[in-house]
Amino acid sequence: MLDILIIGGGPIGIACGLAAQRAGLSYLIVEKGCLVNSLFNYPSTMTFFSTSEKLEIGGIPFVTISNKPVRAEALEYYRRVAVSNNMNINLFEEVTNINKQTKGGYGITTAKARYLAKNVILSTGFYDIAVNLDIPGENLPKVQHYYKDPAYYAMQKVVVVGSSNSAIDVALETYRKGAEVTLVIRGSEISHRVKYWVRPDIINRIKEGSIKAYFNSNLKAIREDEVDIETPEGAITIPNDFVMAMTGYKPNFDFLKKMGINLSHDKFIPEYNAKTMESNLPGLYLAGVVVGGMDTHLWFIENSRVHADMIVNDIVGKRVSG
Repeated sequence: MLDILIIGGGPIGIACGLAAQRAGLSYLIVEKGCLVNSLFNYPSTMTFFSTSEKLEIGGIPFVTISNKPVRAEALEYYRRVAVSNNMNINLFEEVTNINKQTKGGYGITTAKARYLAKNVILSTGFYDIAVNLDIPGENLPKVQHYYKDPAYYAMQKVVVVGSSNSAIDVALETYRKGAEVTLVIRGSEISHRVKYWVRPDIINRIKEGSIKAYFNSNLKAIREDEVDIETPEGAITIPNDFVMAMTGYKPNFDFLKKMGINLSHDKFIPEYNAKTMESNLPGLYLAGVVVGGMDTHLWFIENSRVHADMIVNDIVGKRVSG
């Protein structure tokens, strides 16, 4: 029986594995995709808000040319951390079920095997499930919740829904590749969470008319070559080739409920001990952004990497006291 099974091979899952390894605990990281799968699926042009120092895990230096690393640098850093530490990681192995064992610990079933572990750490992130618009036409192939490269949208009419970092990056990058960009924003302004060096850029592009923005507005319907937008001045219809629905993402709440983790009724925040990160299920811990429920902007690598030591210290403390 393993001391710890870690679900999720992202930066925080790797950090938990490093902490377990250094504490002399047996562990296995199980990841349903590639290593740091969420980061791999980030846009190819993505630059982190955090500095490289604040993305470090396990005290291992993250050296970059510029102050703020790009996606490719982060992918290489976390790969080197995993390989150089000979970490126990099974990739492309999805966890399908977790059961509490009568004699203690958990049985974990994956698509490939079954494991027994005294403790489980859930570090699954939130990037796999997009928040839907729930409007007619959302299932059309032209509607995308994930964005990879702006060159794909050159010379196309693109509607971008949202006003946070992902939406603004898409708007600016596709515009600079020759797309005709329209922003549809539910609020009255560009989000103040947008990266400080990007926010003035998008505001100026809107002011000069290079990018059209409809504030206090909602996308109401999508068709093959046009969309309907509800604006304060009334409904309008505009020609359209692609809709980039940058409406955010969410953890797999159904999976959490299936395991028996209690969730709050408003923002689906899981129940956990803030000092140990243990959930309402003894021996099942939460780490990383999954802790925030629908408030996915509260936790990120920079401030949740400490969860690894908190969890492992608690597990070691229980073993010593027991």
